[in-house]
Amino acid sequence: MTRPGTMFEAIGGFDSIDKLVTAFYKRVGEHPKLTPIFPDDLTETARKQRLFLTQFFGGPMIYSEERGNPMLRRRHLPFEITPTRKEAWLECMNEALIEAEIDEPYRTAIFEKLSMTANHMMNTAE
Repeated sequence: MTRPGTMFEAIGGFDSIDKLVTAFYKRVGEHPKLTPIFPDDLTETARKQRLFLTQFFGGPMIYSEERGNPMLRRRHLPFEITPTRKEAWLECMNEALIEAEIDEPYRTAIFEKLSMTANHMMNTAE
């Protein structure tokens, strides 16, 4: 169930999440700083990201229903997330937000929220 007045609803729901994730992983799959920590086939990774972002932005709790508590930092510990990789990830996300036509002020709000999350995911020095 979608909660009214959420970011998820404001940006256009599932369709916008799908456009954003598709645009994002197109970039991740080609980024030389990110490909070492991502699988060659990004299909499942993108599917999980769709579930997560839907929930993260206030949509249905489909991530938690399928996968339990997100525990993002714990799930990302096996991957060396350096400051450079964090910046590359954010660069891909910023470009994807533009390509997915997420309008302001939502684009900035989403980027800021994801920037805080990305900072929290760093677990390895350069």
